[in-house]
Amino acid sequence: MKLVHGGDWAGYRAEFGRDALDFSANVSPLGLPAGVAAAITAALPMADRYPDPLCRDLRKALAEAEGVPAEQILCGNGAADLIFRLALALRPRRALLPAPTFAEYAAALDTVGCAVQRVFLQEESDFAVTDDFVDAVTDDIDAVFLCQPNNPTGQVTPPELVQKLLRRCAACGAVLVVDECFLDFLPDRDALTAKQFLHDASNLIILKAFTKLYAMAGVRLGYALCGNAALMDKMRAAGQPWAVSSLAQAAGLAALGETAYADRVRNLIAEERPKLAAGLRALGLYVVGGRANYLLFRAPADVGETLRRRGAVVRSCANYPGLDGSWYRTAVRTNAENQKLLQIMGEVLA
Repeated sequence: MKLVHGGDWAGYRAEFGRDALDFSANVSPLGLPAGVAAAITAALPMADRYPDPLCRDLRKALAEAEGVPAEQILCGNGAADLIFRLALALRPRRALLPAPTFAEYAAALDTVGCAVQRVFLQEESDFAVTDDFVDAVTDDIDAVFLCQPNNPTGQVTPPELVQKLLRRCAACGAVLVVDECFLDFLPDRDALTAKQFLHDASNLIILKAFTKLYAMAGVRLGYALCGNAALMDKMRAAGQPWAVSSLAQAAGLAALGETAYADRVRNLIAEERPKLAAGLRALGLYVVGGRANYLLFRAPADVGETLRRRGAVVRSCANYPGLDGSWYRTAVRTNAENQKLLQIMGEVLA
């Protein structure tokens, strides 16, 4: 079975009998915070009990951290769980996506027979979302997905354009889903978040996750923010009641207290992203000027497989609508790891 996402460490280990230098998954390069690991261990004695299906303590802590009422928060088994719940709750007939963007939106929509309409972003503008995307929202569109910053491009959509898109969606009767799973890596995240529109927009859903910033991909914990109580009830009913384990809930509570860790991650990414981008460009590669903890670049189509055999894995973007096999995405990791990747790529491209 061929997987469509990065981070397939198990597949690499099965094929090569060793671990790779993995740049295919965009998670914190600093590893699981010590406080989160300790919280998971401390929660083990409670593992014989069913977890709280309402995630009461976690939602209370999230409400304080996010500045939204707890009743506007729904926790799930990662953001992907909530994307599929949303598709089941809405059962849209037609949805609008930019291209390229995160593959799971279309995968979830496909399960409910939803037709997907795409607005192809232009390489000439570094794949930025523009007014063309807003203009594509029409009365026959039921749901619109926007990844902020976009995956795999790393491009950020200005809040003014997000607000314009939200108003267009409201006028057309569409729900706008803004995926902010990577936004917390950015220093100006508070100015960019769609939370500023949440209080008076019943058609807005924001998706967030602990996966990326806190290196908790294996824990599976995400959450949705939405002021539409009826829609939140439908999303809750669309999945199993115990989707978030007691260990994941404990991990989330601990992660919210890891503010110093989060600042270290943000500082590292801010320092290393331009260095890695410059290194890739020095190798003669075209790099999109994104702002996330990953970079989209173009290289010869066989580079990915050659790197893989040399022990370094980047994410092929061949399966993204709007891109082809010459596009790759690499995570931004520590300086030592980034320099090793550049060294191997230099040898491969020589």
